Amino acid sequence: MAKCSVLLLGILLMDFSALVKSHHGNGTVRNLEEIIIGRCYNYIRVVNPTVGEKDCSAIWETFRNAFAYKEPSNVLPTDYKDFINLARHAIPRDKALFWENTKLLVHRYSDKARRMMPLGDSLIGFLADNLDWCGQREPPGINYETCPTNNPVNSFWKIASESYAKEASGVVTVMLNGSVSDGTFPKEGFFAKHELPNLRNDKISEIQIWVMNNIDGPVRETCGTGTVKDLEDIIKGRHFSYSCTDNYRVIRLLQCVDLPNHPACKCI
Repeated sequence: MAKCSVLLLGILLMDFSALVKSHHGNGTVRNLEEIIIGRCYNYIRVVNPTVGEKDCSAIWETFRNAFAYKEPSNVLPTDYKDFINLARHAIPRDKALFWENTKLLVHRYSDKARRMMPLGDSLIGFLADNLDWCGQREPPGINYETCPTNNPVNSFWKIASESYAKEASGVVTVMLNGSVSDGTFPKEGFFAKHELPNLRNDKISEIQIWVMNNIDGPVRETCGTGTVKDLEDIIKGRHFSYSCTDNYRVIRLLQCVDLPNHPACKCI
């Protein structure tokens, strides 16, 4: 049981880049059109009706046109611009939540935008999350057998991340993993390259950093150390107000649901 719980905690601290790499070579998911349109209506009718009406068929068409009948290596982030414009909506103030290596933990906490709204809980992210797709020159324009590169997916998440960051306002939060071996704040991660540079001083009142460690460790980085300090220095250099918290108690409680008897969970 303990081994299973540790494995589950490891899964909760997944890295988005690893997720994309694991999709390398897969073909486009079958029934992509039905999935995108279905997710769109589910989002605007059930998950988050406050975004108002969206033309889900047009959203699918602009998404498809971004990559269909194109070599995967030639798909650029700007090819998704029309899709972004149709699917964009406001991110509630104080609800933006960024992350690196903590995807499933972030979404357990956000609870489908009930508490916060990370990119995957916005319409743009909700539509594409965990999907594979790519095009080809030959009919039907979409390759359902194999995608030679993950470039169409990467290009999508680049512009989606940039758009999301530009919509963030008020107090924004980033949840990082202090137990990973390759840097809590990865310099080549989506947050460092596509989100942090697009946060606007005129809209952001504070950046909160939450450094979460695995229950069983190791504790490789904390606030004020290693790459976390690098992030703090960047934030200070851009004149943002910020705070940093190690193992934010509310998130720690979520981790302890899976290991309630662990010594680290007895005193929180």
